[in-house]
Amino acid sequence: MATSKRTLSVLITGASSGIGAALAQQYAKTTAHTLFICGRNAERLQETARLCEQLGCKVYSQILDVTDHQATQSWIEQSHRQTPLNLVIANAGTGTIHDTVDSIYQTFDTNLYGVLNTILPSIELYRQAPHEDTKQIAIISSMAGYHGLSTCPAYSASKAAVKAYGEALRVKLKSEGIKVSVICPGFVRSRITDQNTCPMPFFMEAPAAAKIIAEGLEKNKGIISFPAPMRFATWLMSILPNCISDFIYAQLPDKA
Repeated sequence: MATSKRTLSVLITGASSGIGAALAQQYAKTTAHTLFICGRNAERLQETARLCEQLGCKVYSQILDVTDHQATQSWIEQSHRQTPLNLVIANAGTGTIHDTVDSIYQTFDTNLYGVLNTILPSIELYRQAPHEDTKQIAIISSMAGYHGLSTCPAYSASKAAVKAYGEALRVKLKSEGIKVSVICPGFVRSRITDQNTCPMPFFMEAPAAAKIIAEGLEKNKGIISFPAPMRFATWLMSILPNCISDFIYAQLPDKA
C-alpha cells in the first residue's frame, strides 16, 4: 500500500537480509515503482522479493556476489536498460567475529571493492542519462568507520574507506547532478550483529533504520548517521588524542 507517489527505480545490493531487505520493503511501500535487488542467498532473496511484490512494487531479483566486478556491472547495466535507475544503494557488506588472513581479504573485497563495483558503473550510467531528474547513490558505511576498532580492524577500516570516498564523491559529483549520501548506522539487527555477543548500545531493528535512511536520502543528507547518542560518542572518540582514545578502546570487550 503506497503512502506517496511512486517515482523511483531503485537498485539495492545485499537485499536478502538486514538493512538491505528492510530498505527494499521501505521503498516498495512508499516511493519505488520498480526494485532491482541482489543477494547471495536465493531463499532469503526470494522472500524479500515476495514481500515487496505484495506491497505493490515490481521486483527483479538476482543472485549475485558483488565482489565479481564483471557480473555486478552487467547486472547494473541490464537493470538500467530495463528501467532507468534513480537510486543505487551499495549495501552489501560482511563482518566476522575474529579476523583471519582469509576473512580480512574477504571483508575488504566485499565492503570496499563490492561498493566500488556497484557505484562506479552507476555513476557512468547516470552521466549518460542527463534527462533523469533523480540520480542518487547511497553508500552503507558504519559508525565503525569513524575510528579504527581493535575489536574489528578490517571491518572498521573498510567502512572508513567507503565513508571517506563517499564524502569526497558527494562534492565531486554535485555539479553533474548526481547526489551521494553516506549512511553510518549503529547497531542494527542483521546477520552480522546476530553473531555479536558484546554489548550493543542503542540497538535498533532494521525496519526502523530503513525508515531513517529513506527519509535522510529524500532530504539529500550527506551523512545519515544514527542513533544520535552513538554518533556523538563516536565523533568525540575520533577527535580525542590517541593517548585517551587508545585507553578507552582498550577497555572494549571482544565480540565473542
